[in-house]
Amino acid sequence: MTTLSDRVLSAAELRALQTRSDARGAARLATHLALLGGTGWLVAITSSWTLLPAVLALGLAQVALFAPAHETMHQTAFASRRANAVIGWLASCPSLLNAQFYASFHLAHHRHTQIAGQDPELDAPPPDDLRGYATRILGVPYWSLRLRVVADCWRGDLRRYPYVSAAAAPRVIRSVRAMTLLLGGGAIGSALLFGWATPLLYWIGPQLLGQPFLRAYLLAEHTGCTLDRNGLTNTRTTLTTAAVRLLMWNMPYHAEHHLFPSIPFHLLPDAHAAMRDRLEFVQPGYVRWNVGLVRRLVASR
Repeated sequence: MTTLSDRVLSAAELRALQTRSDARGAARLATHLALLGGTGWLVAITSSWTLLPAVLALGLAQVALFAPAHETMHQTAFASRRANAVIGWLASCPSLLNAQFYASFHLAHHRHTQIAGQDPELDAPPPDDLRGYATRILGVPYWSLRLRVVADCWRGDLRRYPYVSAAAAPRVIRSVRAMTLLLGGGAIGSALLFGWATPLLYWIGPQLLGQPFLRAYLLAEHTGCTLDRNGLTNTRTTLTTAAVRLLMWNMPYHAEHHLFPSIPFHLLPDAHAAMRDRLEFVQPGYVRWNVGLVRRLVASR
């Protein structure tokens, strides 16, 4: 849990920024589905020399499903709790994220942001050299955790994850097992119906190509910020293009979200306008931030 949030927005301002909307959520979801459909169609029709860019485009749209998965976990994508639950579960699946496990993980992250030993995001510490940066960007810690969670859920033992309570564990286990059966069955079924390359071109390949961009994006959220409970200084907001804000459901306004997780995605720009002058870390551009980090890592060798 961060501090100082009560000094940033008044109660009246916060109430005005907490209106959730099924219509806004449906419109943003429709845009995302159109991007998935369009990039999938490109993969289907492309010739060999343009196949890699098409698979990458599909991968970017696919890994960006992390954004609606995140919003639905906070119940801010839609006003309807059922819509949040169903869409969140489905959006999480392609990246092996699992909505139920992610809820336990992410709520612990919000309660203990940037507190070592309590924030599960710090289990994979920020990179301190170029090798660590490359490992992080390639998704090695991410995929290792995802596969470990799947294996542990099939064994029925989640004791290594202290943020998953004993009461929540059975539901997480059932959900992860259902997710892996759905994905495994879909991959096998599509391979049998349309050829062995189908799951590679439409799921595995896009995930492997797209995740490094999402890892670089997520690395900017807290790396280099303060390791304390001050919500004004322990999280970074990144100013980026309208296209990235659209694809990522306004998640670049990340400090605003951490201070007030109840503000839905479509009102985060208004929250930013109201509190920008109070935020310690407002960064122009994800590429610029990552380039700056690499330069610092090179200089520290």
